[in-house]
Amino acid sequence: MNNITLLLQLAGIGHFGILIASVQVPAILDWKHELPKLNPFMRRLFWVYGIFIAFTIIGFGTLTLTHLEDLAAGGRMARGVAALIATFWAARLAVQLFVFDARPYLTNVWRKLGYHTLTAAFVFFTAVYGWAAFH
Repeated sequence: MNNITLLLQLAGIGHFGILIASVQVPAILDWKHELPKLNPFMRRLFWVYGIFIAFTIIGFGTLTLTHLEDLAAGGRMARGVAALIATFWAARLAVQLFVFDARPYLTNVWRKLGYHTLTAAFVFFTAVYGWAAFH
């Protein structure tokens, strides 16, 4: 197994780790009390967006793990898929760094550790899939 294959395998598995963290978001952000303040359409829209993002992450992880050798080999389609995934995570990293202000929610060492671990994962995904797309 070469370096890119191993890194892609770790990234594929990492997507499912992101989902585990995502399950905690409604509790940490107190959606039980915050979402009822929105009108019903906006409340449903929040949940629909969250579900679509979760399915996208599941898809990225599943595609990576089931087509590992193809992604590592770098055919045109594989490079396109890797570029798409790299762009998704680069955009998510930009949002993490420049749009969201999570400080009010980083109330203990575990939340701070989780936040910084997510940031590191976004950097890792962007780098690995970027490498797969352009190596």
